[in-house]
Amino acid sequence: MTEILVPEGAWTFDGEVLRIVPGGDDVHELRRTLGELAVPLAAIGGVSFEPSRKGGGVQLRLRPGADPLTDVVAGRLTGSADPYRLAVPKDRTGAAEYLVDEVRTALMLEQVPNGPAEAFLLPGPAVPVSASAGDGTVSFDGERIRLEWTLFAASGKESAGPQAFSLPDVEGVEWAPQHGLGYGFLRFRLKGGPPARAPEKDVHCLAWGVQRYGGTTALVAAAVLARLARLRAEPPAPPAGQSGGQDALLRRVAELESHDTVIRRLGELGELHRSGVLTDDEFTAAKRSLLRRLEDG
Repeated sequence: MTEILVPEGAWTFDGEVLRIVPGGDDVHELRRTLGELAVPLAAIGGVSFEPSRKGGGVQLRLRPGADPLTDVVAGRLTGSADPYRLAVPKDRTGAAEYLVDEVRTALMLEQVPNGPAEAFLLPGPAVPVSASAGDGTVSFDGERIRLEWTLFAASGKESAGPQAFSLPDVEGVEWAPQHGLGYGFLRFRLKGGPPARAPEKDVHCLAWGVQRYGGTTALVAAAVLARLARLRAEPPAPPAGQSGGQDALLRRVAELESHDTVIRRLGELGELHRSGVLTDDEFTAAKRSLLRRLEDG
């Protein structure tokens, strides 16, 4: 096991997982709120040590599609706010270089591709999660998103009042830090919703003009993105009144070829029902189909 411990936190690598633990109160709010991260080797696209006059920094690069936070910030979370960067003082540069070499060797031995991952390999920030910035507050409990406005909100947002919508209604999420004279924002795009407006006027958008990263808004964005991906990956629900297990049973019924097989299947159904595998409704429906088959034969 390889470890480097510095004021910003600790990075530990065991050959399979790189564990990142943020340091104390001086660490950026976003990293402190995000907490400990366990990054599987398969999610890592590369790692480097960048020397500087005061020591240097370790920079971890994750594969596209492996981490919802990395995807949603798109490289715009930098410096002390970046949870995948570790500032290293001069007296710890040797340990940092050694850790980098260990991770690189493991990537080579395991032949981890540096291209896009097929699905998120990190779960994203825990829920519930919330953040306050600029003209409002956003909260997400894993199922619903809620926006509430502060005194800094434009009159259009105040008139519209608080906004709340369910995760299945969300088409996508966008995040950008404050830059120059432009607003930073966290925007939710709803299915069939109106075109996006300027952040300060969009009732589905939190906007800020002072805080660069809008507090912990990036964590809310990442949590929503992670759960949107899970929602889209779930298989469609079976028709009302018919479970997937019942549907499979009915397909088996259609393949029966003799009365003896039907009778044996009836016995199996009874056992499944008594053991609790089949509900009363599923048992009744499957039994009815079997008996009909017996009568038709």
